[in-house]
Amino acid sequence: MKYLRPFDLAREHGISTQAVRNYERDGFIPLARRTPSGYRTYTETHAAALRAYLALVQAYGYATGGEIMRSLNTGDLDAALTAVDRGHAQLLRDRGTLDAVGRAVEHLTSGPGPAEDTSAGREPLSIGELARRLGVTAATLRNWEAVGILTPAREPVTGHRSFGATDVRDAELTHLLRRGGYPLEHIRTVVRQIREAGGTEALSAALDDWRRRLTARGVSMLDAAARLGGYVALLGGAPARPPAPAEPAPAPGAPPTV
Repeated sequence: MKYLRPFDLAREHGISTQAVRNYERDGFIPLARRTPSGYRTYTETHAAALRAYLALVQAYGYATGGEIMRSLNTGDLDAALTAVDRGHAQLLRDRGTLDAVGRAVEHLTSGPGPAEDTSAGREPLSIGELARRLGVTAATLRNWEAVGILTPAREPVTGHRSFGATDVRDAELTHLLRRGGYPLEHIRTVVRQIREAGGTEALSAALDDWRRRLTARGVSMLDAAARLGGYVALLGGAPARPPAPAEPAPAPGAPPTV
């Protein structure tokens, strides 16, 4: 068996030997054997674990990557696979949200009388007027305000809510996403992203960047899966492949195959 030094593992990834020791301490790679003089010795299994961990960090982040490796290194394969599944489920949800926001932005910018044009010669809307425009109740709008999605101004004398162009845009986007089944907490994050981007036009460019990052994350997950599968095989945790389906019996009188 070939033995490796901490330096050998560190050099492959351009990291320090102290980082390798830290990963061992934190359970991301198995414990190393020690020589009689106390020096660590690693094997190809440790090298595969390090490759898998760093690929997982790239794909899932430090917390999930560490959770997966600690589970594997303590013999809990099911827990590791569950964490992997959660990561893929989150990516799928993010893709769904991206598509929903893209459709909503397209609707707001291409439909007749988009909300961002209401600032030209249009007075702010009252809560009742906005509710009728969207086909919802005033109580619904108040709920959206309570969770931080809408931030209407208040009339200085009456204290009545006043919804300007940006508020109307946010309300329309919220209405579209709610119809798509998205929770208010998620919609609140999306609406804040639109405000920070400076409107739907700026958000369109941000959505393109978001899609590129999701694609990069998906590719990273593919790489991580390959390295993780190799490590699981080295640990002996990969289940046996199912047997190939049997060839169907030849029909009576059929010529033999050659």
